Order: sequence, then structure tokens, then C-alpha cells
Amino acid sequence: MLSNEHTINEPIIHIEALDFAYNGQQVLEDINLEVGAGDFIAMIGPNGGGKTTLLKLMLGLLKPGRGRIRVMGKPAARVSHHIGYVPQDVHINRSFPITALDVVLMGKLAPGKRWSKNAGQDRRDALEALDRIDMVDLAHRRIGELSGGQRQRVFIARALVTRPRLLLLDEPTASIDSKGQTDFFRLLKRLNRDITIIVVSHDLLVISTYVKSVACVNRRLHYHQQAEITGDMLEAMYPCTVEETCPVELITHGHLPHRVLQHHKE
Repeated sequence: MLSNEHTINEPIIHIEALDFAYNGQQVLEDINLEVGAGDFIAMIGPNGGGKTTLLKLMLGLLKPGRGRIRVMGKPAARVSHHIGYVPQDVHINRSFPITALDVVLMGKLAPGKRWSKNAGQDRRDALEALDRIDMVDLAHRRIGELSGGQRQRVFIARALVTRPRLLLLDEPTASIDSKGQTDFFRLLKRLNRDITIIVVSHDLLVISTYVKSVACVNRRLHYHQQAEITGDMLEAMYPCTVEETCPVELITHGHLPHRVLQHHKE
């Protein structure tokens, strides 16, 4: 059920004329984006193009130098409890004797606060989150004994334990084999029935089957509200520079230069 904080007609994320720079170095420029409830966005682009920075702005971990960003109608930092986040590098010592359930319970820890006094309810919520991603049978397995794909599911369960309305994932399949990637994105598609999802990914040919739209980020942002993107369309993003028109836009309208199309056929 939607809270009074946000109505179904409002976008989950609204970004307007956003700029961001690190130490005077421009990272993002004139970013405009509206993310509707229920969207499943693949965020693609070259390394250093600003994808992770944009996620951190959505989380309220960074503040824009210019422009505005609203998540569920409010400043991002004020609604962080409604956002689940799986970062690119989750640092957990695999040899440490911690179980999958323990990892998920970490999601109940608010910054600067101790463990909740309602430990029984937290445990039930954590088991429910593990069940949601088909991992409840491994709740008491040590994290170091799990496969890469299983560990990523546990990290998603940790992000889901607070029942977020928005899930942000940064390169979640980097340590998963191709079979595991397919299973992982099937899971995300199932979760997308109830949660808006934005995933940064380089597994472009795999993810294009599951997402609803694509955001190309290379200092600027181009949003494509399409259910499926072809391999050529996705691969064409990477040779582009900031000054060039987004190649996905070119292919969509049949204007990609012949030399680029010929390169992909070879």
C-alpha cells in the first residue's frame, strides 16, 4: 500500500537539470530523468561515465552541484529507508563465521543505531526476505560456503528486509557465471512486480531480455523507454564520447553511420 508521502501518479525519481563534479572535474551534466513506479531500468555506459555517481545521488549520499533530485517526492536522504541498495563491492570476509541470515539481519541496522529490541520480528522479516529470493533453505549456511550467485541473492535479501519501494543495484552480476546471471535477472524480473528497479550492468545481452527501459549515462543521460534493446544497440554505447549523440538513439531511428553497422556485422 502506498503511504501518504507519495501518490501513484508521482514519479519514483524526478531529476531536473542536475550537474555534479568531483574536485572541479565535471562527472554529470544536465541530467534529466523521471522514473515511474514499476519501471525496470538498465543503466549502461562506459567506465567513468558517471553511473555509480548517479546512483549515489539517488541514495542521497551525494548532493548535486546544480539542479534538483527528488525520490518519492522528497529529498533522497529523507527517504533512504524506502530504498534498497546493493553496491558494486560488498566487503564481507568469506572466512568469517557469519551466516546468510546474519547478513540479511544487517539490513535492519540503521546508521548510528544498535540492534533493534524487537529481535524476533527482525528475524522473521529476514527469513521472509530470504524466502522471497528462494534462499530460506540456506539461511544458516555460512556466507563463505555460498556460490557467487547465492551470495548476491543474500545481499539482495539484505536490501529487501526493510521492504523498500526502490531497489538500486550496481554491477550485481560481476562475480556470477553466465547461467547464474540468467537466474539472477529472472529473480529481479519477479521482484519488479512490486519494486521499481535500477541496475547498473555490463551484462548487456543478458539483461536486455528482462528490463523495460535503458538509461545511457556518459556524463549526460539518454533515456529509452523500450522493452527490449538489441545487442548492437547496447554495444554501440561504448565507443561514444560525451559530445556525440547517443548511439542507441541513432540505431532506434535508423541513422547509425554505415561504418559502425559494418563493424558490428564483422
